[in-house]
Amino acid sequence: MAAATIERTAPTPRRTKRPEWVFHLVMTVITLAWVTPLLFVIAVAFRSFDDLAVNGLGSWPSSFTASAFGTAWVEGNIGGALTNSVLVTIGTVVAVLFLSSLSAFALSRYAIPFGRTILLVMLAGNLLPPQILLIPVAKICEMVGIYDTLFALVVVQVGFGMGFFTFVLHGFMRSLPVEMFEAAKIDGAGDLRIYATIVMPLCRPALAALAALESTWVFNDLLWALTVLRTDTKFPITAALLNLQGGYTTAWNVVAAGALMAAIPTTIVFFAFQKHFVSGLLVGVSK
Repeated sequence: MAAATIERTAPTPRRTKRPEWVFHLVMTVITLAWVTPLLFVIAVAFRSFDDLAVNGLGSWPSSFTASAFGTAWVEGNIGGALTNSVLVTIGTVVAVLFLSSLSAFALSRYAIPFGRTILLVMLAGNLLPPQILLIPVAKICEMVGIYDTLFALVVVQVGFGMGFFTFVLHGFMRSLPVEMFEAAKIDGAGDLRIYATIVMPLCRPALAALAALESTWVFNDLLWALTVLRTDTKFPITAALLNLQGGYTTAWNVVAAGALMAAIPTTIVFFAFQKHFVSGLLVGVSK
């Protein structure tokens, strides 16, 4: 009589469950450390200048007024500076996405001589410290006659964003199946039609994420604005906020109010593209 064999399953090891209160405690501390400066700026923006001058920035507010927002908007030219920043940001984002998508499409789909070298050179340009390029960029803008114009600021931002955007879109487009392009060629589609009707719609997540990144970078830029602009009425919002600080006394409530108004556009852009922000950058990383 054959002995019946009994299979014994090895007991699964118990997983030690981490207490949830530790996670919530750590995240609460991080959240408070992140939100506290914003709450401080909001509190300063709604205080009067006399309150700040007498009691100081770190004191408990003894007044509540929204007059600093009107002062920043009118006397600090925050309204005009916001308009300049929006114009520069929209022009830069549209131009850099269009040009970088064209270059990425060409480098990813055609056997261009030294194509990989061209891509690496474009990317290497972003590794240069911008401080060493301030004087050359300013001189070039003067030579071509675009110095002290918003167009010069758009050109500079597009030039320094092309390398990174081309690199990201290149990786995304290389992950698209080759059979799709071959089928489009058989159907009689040309290169421009493939680019416009196939590649660009499929790149929408990556384009949305890059648009959100570029909007934040360009809108918050101060260095290039001070390099290629010199007229106060043409300054973007970052340079206008810098001008709100006086040489001897500074109305910190006006500066805080201007900073809060300057943060509204980028906040809107982030929440509008939030669902594409992370996923769009990760698509195409692994094929």
